[in-house]
Amino acid sequence: MYAFTYERPNSLADAQKLVQAGGQALAGGQTMLASMKQRLMQPEQLIDLSRVAELVGVRKDGEQIVIGAMTKHCDVENNALVKQHIPALAALAGGIGDRQVRAMGTMGGSVANNDPSACYPSALMALDATIYTDARTISAQDFFLGMYATALYAGELITAVSFPIPKRAAYAKFKQGASRYAMVGVFVAETAQGVRVAVTGASTGVFRHAGLEAALNKRFAPEVVAEVAIDDAELNSDIHASASYRAQLIKVQTRLAVQMALA
Repeated sequence: MYAFTYERPNSLADAQKLVQAGGQALAGGQTMLASMKQRLMQPEQLIDLSRVAELVGVRKDGEQIVIGAMTKHCDVENNALVKQHIPALAALAGGIGDRQVRAMGTMGGSVANNDPSACYPSALMALDATIYTDARTISAQDFFLGMYATALYAGELITAVSFPIPKRAAYAKFKQGASRYAMVGVFVAETAQGVRVAVTGASTGVFRHAGLEAALNKRFAPEVVAEVAIDDAELNSDIHASASYRAQLIKVQTRLAVQMALA
C-alpha cells in the first residue's frame, strides 16, 4: 500500500477540522481499506473516526430511534432499544456480512458508501429515516442518488440517523453466497403514513416500489404481492442473476417480509 498520513481525533470538532482540510474520513473501513489495497482509492490522509464518542450510541427521542454514525452493526443488532422498537432493523444488522464485518462496520460508513447491494439503505428508505450531518439534515428519500452516490457534500460528516418507529416492519434478503451482500433485499414497513417498500441489490441503487406499496396499502397480506407486476427493465443482470430472476426475487422477498411483519 502507498504512503499516507493517519489521524485519530478524539472529538467531532477535531475530526471536522481535519476532514474539511482535505482528509478522508474513515469509519469501519470495510470498503475503503479494500479499495485502497487495490489502489482504487489513494487518500493522502486518513481521519479515523473510531475514537469520536459523540458519534456512537443509540437513544430513543420521542417516537424516533436515533443511532450514531459510528455505531457498529453488531451493536445495532444487540441494542435493547432497537430490538424493542424496530426489531426488523436489529435483524437486518445481524445479517450483514459475517461476524468480523459486523464487529467493525458502522451504520454511517455503510450509509455514506451507498453500495447498491447494501442492506441499511433499504431500511432508511422504508422507514423514512433522517440523516443528520455536521451541517444539516437530509431525508432518506433525498439522500441516495445512485450507485455509490449520495447528497453529502465534500467534507460533510454523517453524525446520526433517526428512524421513526413503525407499526410493524421486516426485512427479507436473498444473499449472494460469497459476499453475503443482498442479491435482492426488501424492507417492508407499515408506518403512520402508510406502507413503504424499499428494494436493495436489484438495481443500481436502492429504490421504493410504488406498485407493491399500493397493493399492500389496500391489504397488508402476503398473497397480494402475487398480483403486482415487477418491471425488470432497469434491474441488474450479471453473473449472479438475470434481471428477470431478480424481478421474481423482489416478489418472493416482499412476500417473506410481509409474512415476518405479521408474525
